[in-house]
Amino acid sequence: MSHSAFKLERIDSNRWRIPRDPGTGMRVDGVIYSSSKLIDAVRNDISVQQVANVATLPGIVNASLAMPDIHMGYGFPIGGVAAFDMDDGIISPGGVGYDINCGVNLTRTKLHEEEVRGKLDTLADLLFSRVPSGVGKGGDIRLSNKEVKQVAKQGANWAVKRGLASASDLEYMEEKGCLDGVDTDSFSERACERGNDQVGTLGSGNHFLEVQVVDRVYDDKAARVLGLEKGQVTVMVHSGSRGFGYQVCQEQLRIMGDAANRYGIKLVDRQLACAPISSPEGQTYASAMAGAANFAWANRIVLVSRIREVFEQVFGLGYSALGMGLVFDVSHNIAKFETHMVNGKKRKLCVHRKGATRAFGPGDARIPSAYKTIGQPVLIPGDMGRASYVLVGTEHAMQATFGSSCHGAGRLLSRKAALKQTRGRDIQQELEQQGILVRAQGKRTLGEEASDAYKDVDSVVEAADAATIARRVVRLKPLAVIKG
Repeated sequence: MSHSAFKLERIDSNRWRIPRDPGTGMRVDGVIYSSSKLIDAVRNDISVQQVANVATLPGIVNASLAMPDIHMGYGFPIGGVAAFDMDDGIISPGGVGYDINCGVNLTRTKLHEEEVRGKLDTLADLLFSRVPSGVGKGGDIRLSNKEVKQVAKQGANWAVKRGLASASDLEYMEEKGCLDGVDTDSFSERACERGNDQVGTLGSGNHFLEVQVVDRVYDDKAARVLGLEKGQVTVMVHSGSRGFGYQVCQEQLRIMGDAANRYGIKLVDRQLACAPISSPEGQTYASAMAGAANFAWANRIVLVSRIREVFEQVFGLGYSALGMGLVFDVSHNIAKFETHMVNGKKRKLCVHRKGATRAFGPGDARIPSAYKTIGQPVLIPGDMGRASYVLVGTEHAMQATFGSSCHGAGRLLSRKAALKQTRGRDIQQELEQQGILVRAQGKRTLGEEASDAYKDVDSVVEAADAATIARRVVRLKPLAVIKG
């Protein structure tokens, strides 16, 4: 089925349907959350075809969903959400991605922009030197293969035990920073070797560390609950499971490629390699993925520890006195076993969120008690030159999207196309003219990650807000950006 073989039907101002077509093997509709402005950019894109492809997988529940930041991914679109029945459904590495538990966390401070501006150069230099960034770049935490497996088993708890995080941080992490059910025997020596020096490292590509300022408040009550106000300085981290998670995905894909055939699953795209959730292969992948997810949570919370140390040095106060509490840490590349209401009944499902963020609504038992009145924080990073956002999950998201929303702006251009478009430009200078300091390992990354390469994050967030799958709380403007 070519991506011109179907038409997108408009459901309402915020949703578009790819009608279920049994002739193509689709078991459910495809539904894309988007605005009229954003849908035109993907109307003839392969990512729309990918939404339809996911709808062919066994055990899919309700619909194959995509968020406003939809773009082409491996098998599943990035921005894709799909839930599968535990009895006859599947689990798929393509529904999670290579960077397992790539995600974002946000730390608030008591500092305001005017207190930080004069020290921003020093802050940026120290952050760049203390936080290892770049392709394959290792840090100063060196682990044996056995210790890497402990990180994969314990997640953020490992960092707490090592004095690299506070126990109170765990309350403000999705799943408290650890998934159960990890069999450490499933990790190869090669995967462990790739993780030996990567806890507390940023990585490359779209990963970043940003010092930001709250420049707009949309919801005063929710902002107060989150401890955020206009003019306040925050720090955002975007990173994942690094080489460890990549290796885990690569190895599991090889196993899954054969599994689909064995279980008689007809794939319309081999990148949708999968296995029944209940099968040995499905269980092995779930365990390995959980371990890589735990590695990512440990990595991000250690990065927060490094950031706190730098702020303590620059401002001469302890991090508690600086008010450096974790607002939240969210994952956006993961498959989770969750209970949701489906047709009025509670059902346990395997929810794949690939470039999509959990957005649980107010009162849900699975979110921090401090946030029960407003819903789970949803962190949506922009690009280097544009804003990031904090939103909160909604009751409507629980009913319509398995408690999910978008995860970022979403790419418009491939990295190659972005480099071509920015050739001859000094991206660092352009950003500094906007008042944004940049520290990067190389100019190539700046070209690949330039604002032009991404959709307008304001439009993406407006679409999520208008569809009531997440509610805007504050906007964060970059002051200093650290890139790999």
